[in-house]
Amino acid sequence: MPKIVDLASAVGDLVRDGATVALEGVDQLVPYAAAHEIVRQRRRRLTLARTSSDQLTDQLVGAGCVDTLVFSRAAGPDGRTPPRLLDALGHDWPAPLRIEEHTHPAMAARYAAGAARVPFGVLRDTGTDLPRHTPTIATVRCPFTGSAVTAVVALVPDVTVVHAQRADRDGNVEIRGPVGLQHDAVHAARASLVTVEEIVDTLDPAPGAVVLPRSVVTAVVAAPGGAAPSRVHGYYERDDAAQRAWAGLSVDRDRFRAWLDALVGTS
Repeated sequence: MPKIVDLASAVGDLVRDGATVALEGVDQLVPYAAAHEIVRQRRRRLTLARTSSDQLTDQLVGAGCVDTLVFSRAAGPDGRTPPRLLDALGHDWPAPLRIEEHTHPAMAARYAAGAARVPFGVLRDTGTDLPRHTPTIATVRCPFTGSAVTAVVALVPDVTVVHAQRADRDGNVEIRGPVGLQHDAVHAARASLVTVEEIVDTLDPAPGAVVLPRSVVTAVVAAPGGAAPSRVHGYYERDDAAQRAWAGLSVDRDRFRAWLDALVGTS
């Protein structure tokens, strides 16, 4: 049965230096509270899997937590490439960063393969040159039709971290509203950490809701507001002002350092 624990304990137990960590959720249910705890605990050399890399990725990279980024899209709140990501790639600040780029369908196929416990996923050949630059992509021939298809190595995170609306006391989790790749990312992982807005005695899932059964959930953390400044369907909306403010803050190293010091409690 999943453990209902505090956030510091969950991150301390499940997110280790050098681990492959998936933090999924886009537009809503972005797991900011968990990401910030990873920063506070000064985790290092992580391989971060985040399909749509944004403000959260910018913060983890700028804090020096990430060694390798696995992604399909990188854009901050203003639509431009996140500044901390650019600084790491262009100037090795605060540390060098390796990237592994995929298309969005390829990331979905990688998680699906991991969830199915098969070694790779298959999708239509995209016609890009990504196979020349990314070792986890290859062009192969379909054994039935002979046509070219793209194969991608299964993505099996050491831990997947997601945010959701509710969990019951047995560890079953309900996700409402638009769901991205969270479902397959949790099923693909060796362990999972789910932060939720609230823990209830019993779940009565809404129509169309996705339920993560307790069998695939390792730890549950009550974290009200844990996705802010992103939105949570049925709870709160996106904080556009905060995200616009981040675009200005993150472009300047000194302002970013001040934000980081305040987050980790060194100022």
